[in-house]
Amino acid sequence: MKSYLITDPQYYSCDVSIFKYTLQNILLTKEIDFTCFRDKTSSNIEELATVFCQTCKKNNIEKYFINTHIDLAAKLGATGVHLTSAQFDKIQQAKDLNLEVIISTHNEDEIQKAIDNNADMITYSPIFFTPNKGEPKGIQNLEQISNKYSIPIIALGGIIDNTHVEKIKQTSAIAFASIRYFIT
Repeated sequence: MKSYLITDPQYYSCDVSIFKYTLQNILLTKEIDFTCFRDKTSSNIEELATVFCQTCKKNNIEKYFINTHIDLAAKLGATGVHLTSAQFDKIQQAKDLNLEVIISTHNEDEIQKAIDNNADMITYSPIFFTPNKGEPKGIQNLEQISNKYSIPIIALGGIIDNTHVEKIKQTSAIAFASIRYFIT
């Protein structure tokens, strides 16, 4: 099963040197296949995203994504973009720039929309309890969804320890994604 680290300024900082130090240490100590630069608040997003891409490349991360910012992902040579569930209309724009597309989904209508718009992968969430993210889907629902749809599914939401990861490994999801799991 692949692992997908997602950054957040709450844990990584918006200070470039602290961000780089934190990311580098995590990449050296955890097994990580994919990464996503996610920052909705910092004023220096491009500077942080540049350091993110450089650090991921230096550490031979298989795939690295930029959250929501399609043009920035293309400019920095990222593997792709991780779009929000409000950005289905942006999938083709990202594909036209030769970016892989992961899009966030929370229900079967959104999953079908992702498939219809040729997204490469989806996150499906929340699997476990996450503050302010609604009712958890649970492992049984994740397994049903993973078996029903052919698009690669990444489990997301509330994954904070190895117990959660082991439960996800019992499903057909291709990966798990988390912010907090990699920080501990």
